[in-house]
Amino acid sequence: MMLTPVTADESAYLAADDTVDHFHPRVRETAARLMAAAGGELTGYARAAFEFVRDTITHSADADDPRITWRASDVLEQRTGICHAKSHALVALLRAEGIPAGFCYQKLDVLHGLIALRLPGARRWARQDARGNKPGVDAQFSLGRERLAWPVRPEKGECEYPLLHAEPHPVVLRALRTAEDRAGLWELLDRAL
Repeated sequence: MMLTPVTADESAYLAADDTVDHFHPRVRETAARLMAAAGGELTGYARAAFEFVRDTITHSADADDPRITWRASDVLEQRTGICHAKSHALVALLRAEGIPAGFCYQKLDVLHGLIALRLPGARRWARQDARGNKPGVDAQFSLGRERLAWPVRPEKGECEYPLLHAEPHPVVLRALRTAEDRAGLWELLDRAL
């Protein structure tokens, strides 16, 4: 899928804020550990960061974990979050090592969050889906053909949103910050975009 960045200023896809807090010691320590394991190579680091988020941070719905996380450092500390929260953590880890990354969305049964990154020298953004694998879901890191958790099914009213956001969509962020429980969160996200 061809993504359209919402800003031409690539530095926006490297920025830190309250959600993508890549300046936080927990994010920095995790990034340094993953970069060392990747031997300092950026493609290897991007894969390691993706696999770390996908495999070590549980999707809270899969784990029946009632906690709602949204800030990248909190997601890394609590090791849980829905797809949007996991995306915040992955973008923070990528940006911590200078890899431009942003947020993109799919409308499935609910609004699904994923990310896109662009390695130095790459001509296009590559979407990645770190929501976490389970039976029937096999998302993989790929800079070529996409290996996302789910393909959209237009016949069921599903769609891809082609915009690449430098920050999480404000409606998504508001839902994560204000929902009292996961059921309320799904309801808020269902009305999001």
